[in-house]
Amino acid sequence: MYRLYYFPGNANLAPHMCLQEIGADYELALVDRAVDGQKDPEYMRLNPAGRIPTLVDGDLVLFESAAICLHLADRHPAAGLAPPLGGAARAHFYKWLMFLTNTIQPDVLGYHYTDRYTTDPAAVPAVKAAFERRLGDWYGIVDAALAEGPYLLGETFSAADLYLFMVARWGRALTAPPGGYAHLGPFLRRLAERPCVVRAFEAEGLAAPYYRDPA
Repeated sequence: MYRLYYFPGNANLAPHMCLQEIGADYELALVDRAVDGQKDPEYMRLNPAGRIPTLVDGDLVLFESAAICLHLADRHPAAGLAPPLGGAARAHFYKWLMFLTNTIQPDVLGYHYTDRYTTDPAAVPAVKAAFERRLGDWYGIVDAALAEGPYLLGETFSAADLYLFMVARWGRALTAPPGGYAHLGPFLRRLAERPCVVRAFEAEGLAAPYYRDPA
């Protein structure tokens, strides 16, 4: 049985939705950020970065959300969370997952935790605005890709779509939230009805709506 260390709505959400999509046996272990549980020495023995999530799979201890998603996809190929190895579809799957975790996710963190990115408190509003502009560009790239098919890989659903749902949800506070984009918005509405998404949100105690449409 897997054990997923989580805090509601954090980067554990994508691996959690993957576990639900697979139908694997797992248990959740709360890491309470409200009391800095991620910095507890016992937890940091599992994840020395003091971040969430961490997955325990037998003797394997794995952190980094995208790595966990890849591991689950490879451990359960019948679930179809990733295309077969060696083909163009698999290469595009890697591309999108890396774009989401290496480009969108850091800028979402910059937007929400702007004070970490400048030593000048007076600069926080300007830095935050810069992150919002960048996120608009990144979500625009994803939106254009979704015009080619219902999912990032066209007709093929993958773990990258679940990761996109997570990082798009984190953009719901933006002036122009992802739910308002021409193709990304309908994508989010479709994904919000997928059973693995509904069950993961319910298990983490996260109430609907799972993202925000523009006013």
